Amino acid sequence: MRIYGNREIKTLSGKDTRPTTSKVREALFNIWGDKIESASWLDLCAGNGTMGAEALCRGALEAVAIEKSSLACQIIRENWQKVITENQEFKVLRGDILHRLKGLNGLRFDLIYFDPPYYCDFYNSVLNAIYDYQLLKPNIGEIAVEYNPKRSNLKDAHNLQLIQTKFYGNTAVNFYNHPE
Repeated sequence: MRIYGNREIKTLSGKDTRPTTSKVREALFNIWGDKIESASWLDLCAGNGTMGAEALCRGALEAVAIEKSSLACQIIRENWQKVITENQEFKVLRGDILHRLKGLNGLRFDLIYFDPPYYCDFYNSVLNAIYDYQLLKPNIGEIAVEYNPKRSNLKDAHNLQLIQTKFYGNTAVNFYNHPE
């Protein structure tokens, strides 16, 4: 797989992860364009780390990944190590997403990308945790949630404001912010 700047990154074999399609990835980075430079990025259910690698390539200063698979975490570290510059930092956290989010309490992120397995039942729990632990910078931060509208149980995020929804075939992306 190739990302911004025609850089090649490793991917996991098999069906344990579902990488974001290049069409969705390109659309997201076009939407967030100017917000990525110098941003702090949180990648939830990070898989191969493609989205975080792309954010780092486009100038994010910090990227944090949460992923449950130890093999995926190893690949994320390798991929991100290839693309960072000396002024960038990254951290890869392995484990349960809700437990790991609680451990981030006190950190604030500009951009959060959340792309869990489409069949999962924790969309709303994760969005509530992001709000409860104040992980999103108020007024300027945004969350993008990728899902399949026919297969997921994503409902309204009670404490976050839905900004827009974009559709790309069988994939939808909801964008939220946290108004002050």
